[in-house]
Amino acid sequence: MKEKEQGKRKHQSETLKKVLKYIEKYKIFLVLSLFFAVATVVSTLYVPVVTGQVIDHILAPGQVEFPIIFRLLARIGIITGLTALAQWLMNVCNNKITYEVIQDIRREAFAKIEALPLKFIDGHSHGELVSRVIADVDQFADGLLMGFSQLFTGVVTILGTLLFMLAINVKITLVVVLITPVSLFVASFIARRTFSMFMLQSTTRGEQTALINEMIENQKVVQAFSKEEDVLAAFDEINGRLEKASLQATFFSSLTNPCTRFVNSLVYTGVGLVGAFSAMRGLLSVGQLSCFLSYANQYTKPFNEISGVVTELQNALACAERIFRLIEEKPQVPEPENVKTLTDVRGNVELEHVHFSYEPEQKLIEDFNLKVNPGQRVAIVGPTGCGKTTIINLLMRFYDVDSGSIQVEETDIRDVTRRSLRESYGMVLQETWLKAGTIRENLVMGKPEASEEELIAAAKAAHAHSFIKRLPQGYDTVIGEEGGSLSAGQKQLLCIARVMLCLPPMLILDEATSSIDTRTEMKIQNAFARMMEGRTSFIVAHRLSTIQEADIILVMKDGHILEQGSHEELLEQKGFYSELYNSQFAV
Repeated sequence: MKEKEQGKRKHQSETLKKVLKYIEKYKIFLVLSLFFAVATVVSTLYVPVVTGQVIDHILAPGQVEFPIIFRLLARIGIITGLTALAQWLMNVCNNKITYEVIQDIRREAFAKIEALPLKFIDGHSHGELVSRVIADVDQFADGLLMGFSQLFTGVVTILGTLLFMLAINVKITLVVVLITPVSLFVASFIARRTFSMFMLQSTTRGEQTALINEMIENQKVVQAFSKEEDVLAAFDEINGRLEKASLQATFFSSLTNPCTRFVNSLVYTGVGLVGAFSAMRGLLSVGQLSCFLSYANQYTKPFNEISGVVTELQNALACAERIFRLIEEKPQVPEPENVKTLTDVRGNVELEHVHFSYEPEQKLIEDFNLKVNPGQRVAIVGPTGCGKTTIINLLMRFYDVDSGSIQVEETDIRDVTRRSLRESYGMVLQETWLKAGTIRENLVMGKPEASEEELIAAAKAAHAHSFIKRLPQGYDTVIGEEGGSLSAGQKQLLCIARVMLCLPPMLILDEATSSIDTRTEMKIQNAFARMMEGRTSFIVAHRLSTIQEADIILVMKDGHILEQGSHEELLEQKGFYSELYNSQFAV
């Protein structure tokens, strides 16, 4: 248990150090904030002194020194105005620091997501990642802002009031100082126990966001299989755990304020009693006692605020730890210093003794060998899960091989820039991807400098031009993320047109026509045939009718090539390919 507590403290201190590194960049605003905090506190603490003087100039009925009192009241008005200005400027500095830091963290977190290997993205819920970048950063911002706004002024107020009280009466000040550690102990005791609770709350909230995100993205599937009740049950279960974690964290953290207020009331009572006896013996004037009581109140008030800040900081640090975990994830393998740019690509591709698996204990591709000459069309077929799409991921270097090598133009793809490698391929996948923007912006993604004539020619070749012209603004029609209201077939046609516009030297077609009607598919196959002339092409297909013209057909099963050859050769072998083909076309 003790080791666990020490581990928590170590995590908290490490997280705090990381936060301070981000703040260091804006130390000029930090210095200004501290200056204005001191100015605010000093001017606030000076007001009770003047107020005490006002009381001391009210001698008795009919003996009130109005000229002096009016001057003192004018002084209080000026000091109050300056206090308000200093406090406003302090808040401006605090907001500047907080939201600049938050901007930096969000920018860094998003940049890290862009640099992370696909293995990490595939292995984590997308909603949970969204929760870290949005909800956790917002929670962290709230805690950081409260820390700057109240922590600085609170600490300075405590120190300032002690100095002012010591200047008036040392004995009464000692009463205050002796009772203070009780308040600190209470706040510290509760704060230590709330960190793990806020951490659990933050983690459960991320889990809930992940489920919501998944359900929104797959609402049609949920409704199609009548899984609404199951999803609601899963949501209720997570929501119940979040309610329990939130109530627990909030309950224990909310104990801080009333507990410290009780201790602070003892301080105020002690000052009142000792001060009253001192005034009765003539050691204090009534004005000084009034001033001292005001200081005692101001001295104890920051302890309430600081205890609340400490609690909020526990939540903020718990959220910050989750963000920093994302930021500190290992990025994809960096490119070596002497990395080359792939140029003059003709389409020579060779895979030598390639081994790869997503999980070490689950073997997938073992000792895979393949040599492809320029202009050849390579079809990859086989049952689901045999490794067809995995080969595509390896060719594009979305994943690196565990052992062996993949070479393009006799150069290992790990020795060339990812950008130049991926620019050499044109991909049309079964899963379409379209960004929020106009049709035109989506089509010219691979060739921003394309002319209007080239754009229209590519759209016509993909048989997308006719439906684009029927849209309200044609090529300037704005579509939402993932294509908005476009049909699956229309989205796939746009992806095909996008590749036909840039025409790279190598092509990857992974079930590229899976969402297109048979008549349009026949037309597109002709367009593909023209596009593939002279280009090395890798075609993944389940419908064997679409790959009969391929130069090489690789028949895969369990990560191995069982058979290899042309359509006719494979049928003559009467092996696994023949079984697959006959199962699709048998009458």
